[in-house]
Amino acid sequence: MLLHCGSFKLDLSRTLVMGIVNITPDSFYDGGHHSQRDAALVHAHQLIQEGADLLDIGGESTRPGALSISVQEELDRIMPVIEGLHGAPVPLSVDTYKPEVMRSALAAGASMINDINALQQPDALAVVAASDAAVCLMHKQGPPQTMQQPHYQDVVAEVLQFLRSRTLSAQKAGIARERIMVDPGFGFDKTLAHNLALLRHLDKFSVLGVPLLAGISRKSMLGTITGQDVEHRVHASVAAALLAVMRGACMVRVHDVRATVDALKIWNAVEGVDL
Repeated sequence: MLLHCGSFKLDLSRTLVMGIVNITPDSFYDGGHHSQRDAALVHAHQLIQEGADLLDIGGESTRPGALSISVQEELDRIMPVIEGLHGAPVPLSVDTYKPEVMRSALAAGASMINDINALQQPDALAVVAASDAAVCLMHKQGPPQTMQQPHYQDVVAEVLQFLRSRTLSAQKAGIARERIMVDPGFGFDKTLAHNLALLRHLDKFSVLGVPLLAGISRKSMLGTITGQDVEHRVHASVAAALLAVMRGACMVRVHDVRATVDALKIWNAVEGVDL
């Protein structure tokens, strides 16, 4: 299976690693250590050296309770980094739900849009459809300000149905299936029980016929299980990533690229996957 990602064609016969570059002063993990352009660029190049197959650049925190920022503020944060990574050997993904930000990022060379709102904002579908970029459609119920009040009858069935609906909407808007990924949205409007149910049954999402991304790295569900604070969740994050891969994830979005890449090399060797 290939993911058409701008000028890149990503081979998903092995699991790919998406490295996280947060350019936010209130990131739940790095605390804003990479919120300035130069620091973000150093971090991005380090992740590429560690084996990241693509980078996910975000300028607005979407952790529970996070406040929204303006389009201009988000652009001011991410555009210097996107421009500074021009010519990078890996695709650049932009983590945004705002169509105006998508449009500017794509014009500057981004190859993927990673949207926690699954292109539900007005004009978002049209902006991505007019490009040759890939898109990742994520599930959540509400905005970050209120997202920790989840309600489901059957979390797996409901998330699956939502992603099926958004995938069909994207295709109807002119986004080819080969450009679409989905993400069940671990930690977004989900309790620990909901997150575990989704991880346990990730294989069910294969019926959608599009690649699956799993983003569990350093999240609070891992802290709840292990009792570790966010700085000490690397081992749990790698374990969760491997479990997601075992259940069908084609891509994992992580903070700890080197550790995840090494773990996947072992997995690939055992499974006989060509690197």
